[in-house]
Amino acid sequence: MDTSSRKLEERDDRNSAGQHGLARFEVTGLDADRNLICSLARRLAEPGAESAALRKAIAAVIDTKPPASDNRPSKRGGILAALRSSPLVGAGLDLTKVRHSGRTIDL
Repeated sequence: MDTSSRKLEERDDRNSAGQHGLARFEVTGLDADRNLICSLARRLAEPGAESAALRKAIAAVIDTKPPASDNRPSKRGGILAALRSSPLVGAGLDLTKVRHSGRTIDL
């Protein structure tokens, strides 16, 4: 197959998948897990209650939250909570920006 026609075919496939809510991404893992990860991705891409149950079970095992249906964070204030739990809280850092007029130049 010609290189340009292959690129066009790949682009069309990706556009079609995007219209169905699918995304293409790359994962780094063990070569022995390739078939497992591919079959898992196929099963999760299927519509229905079975894929939702599988997604929920996997999320429980690896201790993550399933993605929100509207792609918004499930809890507000997460960034603020992360900043408050930083080890630098109470370290007395002076984070004020120094303001000065800059260099003097002779034009």
